Amino acid sequence: MKHLAAYLLLTLGGNAAPSAGDVKKVLSSVGIEAEDDRLEKLISELSGKDVNELIAAGSEKLASVPSGGAGGAAAAGGAAAGGAAAAETKEEEKEEEKEESDEDMGFGLFD
Repeated sequence: MKHLAAYLLLTLGGNAAPSAGDVKKVLSSVGIEAEDDRLEKLISELSGKDVNELIAAGSEKLASVPSGGAGGAAAAGGAAAGGAAAAETKEEEKEEEKEESDEDMGFGLFD
């Protein structure tokens, strides 16, 4: 990943086809030693290809992958009646009382 990041930095800086030496120079400037085998593989995979086109193609592929997240929750509606609000406050008070009770048998988390 560090090799790819350095390669992309070089392309953003105007070097359309960075060499392995260019990438090594960027990595060494921040104290990172380049791995020659990975670097050569990266250069061979990216040589002659437009980085912007590769990123666009990758984005299209990722768009089809399910993210696993559920949809957003529905927005809450307005208060229906005043009685419901009063019932909610009573429930909240009961919940607060439960939380304040000594459910941990006298032991605290930081005791």
